[in-house]
Amino acid sequence: MSRVQLALNVSDLEASVAFYSAMFDTIPHKRRPGYANFAIENPPLKLVLIEVPETDRGSGAAGALNHLGVEVFSGEEVTQAANRFTAAGLATFDEADTTCCYALQDKVWVHDPAGAPWEVYVVKDDNPADARPASASLTLLAASNDTACCTSADT
Repeated sequence: MSRVQLALNVSDLEASVAFYSAMFDTIPHKRRPGYANFAIENPPLKLVLIEVPETDRGSGAAGALNHLGVEVFSGEEVTQAANRFTAAGLATFDEADTTCCYALQDKVWVHDPAGAPWEVYVVKDDNPADARPASASLTLLAASNDTACCTSADT
């Protein structure tokens, strides 16, 4: 079974953690500086909050979205998704054994027609020694977006 991931940019992490804890009646699965990760059972959702300075975040829904994803529970499922995307003619960006969101992961990225980044990923180690923040993949992904199908050159 997999679950959808929603990664949001928030300017006030503590207020956002309090809000989403109340909304989903659960506490974060993982907390790090500028980062909170909820593993919500009902509905099945991985909610990730990434603290971004208010001046960089923007406002409203447009400023809130960091990226979307699907958490799967095996590397084989990541490979199957990559194959499915390639067969559909979508440009992909693969990351194997990458540390992001303070976890060791294998993942594949694609962009939707409007340019929103989606990842399919498996967590291989939830607390690796060389953990890096959630922004680790997005710098590489932004550079790869220029060649992704389904996105305009100015996104």
